[in-house]
Amino acid sequence: MSNFWSIWISVLTIVVIVGCFILLKLVNNNYTGVEEGKSMGHKFDGIEELNNPLPKWWAYMFYLTIVFGVIYLALYPGLGNYKGLFGWTSSNQSIGTENGIKADSAAALEAAKAENRLSQYDREVAHADEKYGPIFAAYLATPLEELVNNEEALKVGGRLFLQNCAQCHGSDARGGKGFPNLTDSDWLYGGDLATIKTTLMNGRNGMMPPKGGLPIEDSEIKGLAEYVIKLSGGEHDEALAAQGQGSFMKGCFACHGMDAKGNKFMGAPNLTDNVWLYGGSRGVISESIINGRAGVMPAWKDILGEEKVHVIAAYVYSLSNK
Repeated sequence: MSNFWSIWISVLTIVVIVGCFILLKLVNNNYTGVEEGKSMGHKFDGIEELNNPLPKWWAYMFYLTIVFGVIYLALYPGLGNYKGLFGWTSSNQSIGTENGIKADSAAALEAAKAENRLSQYDREVAHADEKYGPIFAAYLATPLEELVNNEEALKVGGRLFLQNCAQCHGSDARGGKGFPNLTDSDWLYGGDLATIKTTLMNGRNGMMPPKGGLPIEDSEIKGLAEYVIKLSGGEHDEALAAQGQGSFMKGCFACHGMDAKGNKFMGAPNLTDNVWLYGGSRGVISESIINGRAGVMPAWKDILGEEKVHVIAAYVYSLSNK
């Protein structure tokens, strides 16, 4: 970090802490000229304002948080480039490179551990790997068909899901607009164990181009949206839907199928089941047709490793297969 940003962060942090202390002192002093507990002379809707100060226990709690913040910033990094009295770091810079070995390689890591050159964070990670590595290795050696019946493994998978997947799919795994519900039986790419693991490992890139990349005129959008609503069993205008069917046959079937039931190899959704990723109203369907949709799920193999992905796959499968 440059000296400018280091100073900027440090000054801003100190000003906020000092400002909180001054504000706390001010609100605990009576500058109103009204005796504590007496009326301030303001009434509205039958409610009278009294001169009630902040409760002492509450004020002391705020003072304690300020003291804690000062002690923390003295011991640990937080003020720009200042490393803290403990010199704690989350980086691997202490490993360095030796004899052409990259700092992130297993050999360099083992050498750094042997010479006690790991940062505190790296030591904690190494300790966790030593403790839990054999457990996840055993899970990986267990076929997914057996792992889905292992209650302890599913609990671990659930915790990993909350830590890494809930941001998009929700803590209840029911998803949201643009993020699939993982608790039902509707799957874009397939809901069997092997496919779920493949999805988690490699990620997915779903893309529908504007107007499907087809020569569809703006005047056809309304009818095409009406036909899609008809496919899903919704109330529709039959004449408009008939026009939309002709637009659909221009090439939408190439992805969604002649029967509009989708294509799991391409991640093209089933249009006949009334399950919607972005919404099933006429406006939203028209928006999807006009602008297209692009959905990306990241690959987790390099983030979590296959051992953890294996457990999460079993957990995700269990959500829709109780």
